[in-house]
Order: sequence, then structure tokens, then C-alpha cells
Amino acid sequence: MREVLLRLEELLFLAAPEIRVVSVQDDREVIQVGVRCRTAGARCPGCGSWSGRVHGSYLRFPADLPVAGRRVVLRLRVRRFTCEDVSCGRRTFVEQVAGLTRRYSQRTERMRSVLAEVGLALAGRAGARLADVLGARASRNTVLRLVDALPEPQPRIPRVVGVDEYAMRKGRVYGTVLVDVETRRPVDLLPDREAGTLAAWLTEHPGIEVVCRDRAPFFAEGANIGAPTAVQVADRFHLWRNLGEAAERCVSRHRPCLRATFADSVPEKAPAPAESGSPWPTGHRFADRTRAKHATVHALLAAGHSRRSVQRQLGMTYRTVQRMADAARPEDLFQGQWQNRRTKLDDFKPYLHERLDPLGRDQGAWLYRRLWSRPRPPPAVSHIPDGTGSPSTVPTHGRRMDPDSPRHTAGERAPEAEIRPLRLPRTGCPHRARPRVREDAHPTPG
Repeated sequence: MREVLLRLEELLFLAAPEIRVVSVQDDREVIQVGVRCRTAGARCPGCGSWSGRVHGSYLRFPADLPVAGRRVVLRLRVRRFTCEDVSCGRRTFVEQVAGLTRRYSQRTERMRSVLAEVGLALAGRAGARLADVLGARASRNTVLRLVDALPEPQPRIPRVVGVDEYAMRKGRVYGTVLVDVETRRPVDLLPDREAGTLAAWLTEHPGIEVVCRDRAPFFAEGANIGAPTAVQVADRFHLWRNLGEAAERCVSRHRPCLRATFADSVPEKAPAPAESGSPWPTGHRFADRTRAKHATVHALLAAGHSRRSVQRQLGMTYRTVQRMADAARPEDLFQGQWQNRRTKLDDFKPYLHERLDPLGRDQGAWLYRRLWSRPRPPPAVSHIPDGTGSPSTVPTHGRRMDPDSPRHTAGERAPEAEIRPLRLPRTGCPHRARPRVREDAHPTPG
């Protein structure tokens, strides 16, 4: 019998050599293993002094890992020692077996570790069901409590960090989420999306080589301050999203051309511009909506309603009603986005139109290099009174463009059957009637 108990000690408690097996009892449901500690004393957890003076003993029944699907319970006799240090606040203490038990625990350390791993994989309910099948019965709350008691893992400093915003209250309160791009795991959450907060976090975590972000200015400023040596790149999601939004806006502007091209019936002629000299013809959705609101406001005012009454009836702001009431014609409201604004390319348009290929062959890269080598015209200025009686000149152009800034991506050409329908709108669209530009053509300079 003694040989069997020694064999059990080697199999079950190899990591705890101070445990001695004294008995084994099997009642067909639970296997009880009687154990006790071999050491003559223990150290006080309060002061750390060694004590071998036994005050008493009692039994503990911690659950251990199941064997062949059957529950195993340790019948552990622990001793209570008297602390011999008079300056210690503890008078007595109970011995604990390192790696096997802990204070107030109903399970051994290895049992706790297994249940915590099950909880990490399956969470509460599913983890409790699996543990019951394996013979380690535990409630879902116990599984979750063991998972919550695990120490926080220390994440490594990421080499490539992704920075983006998240909404704590959509439209009002936003924070910043930091993700390790290589492992695809979140690293940290910042309480706001300010440049200073991001810069402070990057400063505390040196070693970041690449910052993957969107094109928000506060993220760019924070990355420049906190990680000046890191390479900043735009992530694929925001690139595709910005490209899709730009394509959608372009298609929306040319919707009449697309509708006229792909309609089954013969497209009707575009209506002539209004005699009032409006830059927007009848049929433009923004112009028609403005004209309708202008007519409604003036009709209500002519009927004797006050401006406040018109505001309440139409659900407009008082300032909008005031602007429409003061405008004698709807065309007087077409300001700002309704006007053709000056661009940096206006001074070079005659030069570009002279050298565009009449056959439609693309020559964008060649024109770009030629345009850059030409003398630049003097910048346009805006005259702003400075209070001295003489207008001051302020240049309106922005920063100088880098001739190496264009980035072109080579890809496979789409089939001709898919390209042909996309070329049809160009025949009826006045904005796309000019020859297209492509960077792979290199005409002879002249």
C-alpha cells in the first residue's frame, strides 16, 4: 500500500515535493486523496519570520483536476502556527502550500488555471458547460470571476501602430484607439482625439517605427510631435473610403449626363438657361430648390404673414427667411459655391489646351514636367484694407507643389466590354468633352 501512495505522490504532486499522500478513498463519484505537508514549520505572511510552534490544525477540501472524468477532492490537513515575533500584528497564521493552495480558495492552483483558460476561450455559460462535462464543475459566475482575477498582460511595444478615432457618444464625444497592426490587437484607448494626448502616448512608448493613420490633422500633428522619426502612412480603409466618396461626388455632379446616356428613350434636350442670366439652368436640384423656397417665402409675405410666422410655418431659421425676403430674385442667393472660383491652374490653362493631343492620347506626366519647368506667373493677390488708406496685397496661392508628388499605381486593364459603357457619358457631358490625360504617353516636345 505504501508503494501505491508513493507512486501517487510522484504522479499527482510532482511540482510540490513537500506534499505527502496518506490515504486514497473512492466512493464511485468523488475520489478523495488525503494529503498533508511534510515541512516542520512555515513562514509568517505578515513579518516573514519562521515558526515551528503549532497552534492547531483543521481539514480543507480543495477541488483538484478531474481524473478520467471523475471529480478529485484533496483532504488536506493544514496546521495553524503561532508567530513568535512579538512586534508582528498576526498572532497565528495558517500554512499554505506553494503552487497548490491559496488563502480562502476552494480549488487548487492548477484547477483555477484550467478554468480560467476555459473561460478565456468560451466565456461564462459555454465555459461552465464544458467544465461540467470534463468533471470540473463550476458556475458561469465562478468562471468569469477566475478570468477577471487574472493579471493584466503586459503588451509589447508595437512596431507598427494604427491610430483611429472611436465614438463614445456619436457626434459629440470621441476618443482615440491604438492598435498593433502586426498582431491586430488593441493596445490602448485614449480619452480624446487631441494631438497633445496622442503625442504624450507616443513619447511614453519609444520604438514605434510606423504610424498608420487617417488624414485627420490632429493625428498628423500628434505623430509629428510624439514620434518624429516614425514613418506616417495612410491606412487602406480610409484610402478606399476617401476614393469612394470622391467618386460618388463626381458621379453626383454628372448624374444628368449618365441618366441621359443610359436611358432607353431618346434623351431630351437640355433646357435653355433662364433669361435672368442665372449661371444654373432650370433642372439643377440646388437651383430649383432655392427658387421654390424663395417663391414660397415671398408668397407668404405678400399674404400678410410676418417673417417670424414664415419661419415657424416653413421650419427655417430666421436668418434664412431674412435672406430670402431681402433678395429680390432667386439668383441673388447664388453665392459662394454657386460661383466659379479661381484656381491655381487658371494661369496655365491656355498653355495646356495648346498642347493637348487632339486624338485623345494621354500625356499627363509629360505636361506636368513641362508645366513645372516653365516660368511661374506672379501670384494672384487680394487687396485687403489695412486701416492706413492703402490696400495691402496678400498672395492667394498655397504652398509650392513637389514635382515628384504624383503617385501612380500600375494595375491590370479592365476588359474593353466594361470600359465602353463608361466612355459613353463623355460624348454628352460638357465637362468631360476635352481630351483625357494619361501619364504613359511621351510626345515629342515642341
